[in-house]
Amino acid sequence: MIVAQQKPLEEIRRLIAPYEKILILGCGTCVTVCGAGGEREVSFLHGALRVAQVKGGDGVHAFLEYTVKRQCDREFLDPLGDRVSEVDAILSLGCGVGVQVVAERFPDVPALPGVNTSFMGATEQGGVWDERCAACGDCRLAETAGICPITRCTKGILNGPCAGTKNGKCEANKDIDCAWVLIYKRLESLGQLDKIRRYYPPRNFRTIPRPRRLAGITSIDLGGSNG
Repeated sequence: MIVAQQKPLEEIRRLIAPYEKILILGCGTCVTVCGAGGEREVSFLHGALRVAQVKGGDGVHAFLEYTVKRQCDREFLDPLGDRVSEVDAILSLGCGVGVQVVAERFPDVPALPGVNTSFMGATEQGGVWDERCAACGDCRLAETAGICPITRCTKGILNGPCAGTKNGKCEANKDIDCAWVLIYKRLESLGQLDKIRRYYPPRNFRTIPRPRRLAGITSIDLGGSNG
């Protein structure tokens, strides 16, 4: 899932300063799970902005609240038409993708980011997420037993481990397991240690020219058709 963190209140106040009526738009997926931009966070932010407006002498702002299921899909934004027509700006609490889709769907109204998008991660425990994917566009997880050395190795080493690992821990942070020790152990358990003995050349992280678009697979030809 995409992990994000809500921007500091002072930064959000600066962003909305030029506008009188603002729609605070939440997203019901990733940012809801990580506690940055769901319906509850929309309500809390609304209250905080109202208090700051009174205490700080900000210009007079009026706020609307709404949360869609996903901001990254245009179909979920269609019901917003009437609400958007009433505001001067949209403060999106969706990830960076969501903000851009909102901006494209409503080009006549400024779309402002209310969160900082951090990374794609997996839940480690309640309220804690580990970065697991850098969206590098050249996935080799089959060769590293499903453990990504780009995100889970502090140095991003492709042919590890480095000489600094000790007792299975990373030399940069003793609280972090060495990714390559984890890779080794898992390959060993799978009977695939031959993979760790191979040399992997430097990665090409720009294999897909930007801007990037990936079309979904709608059908698979398994062969043997009569057509």
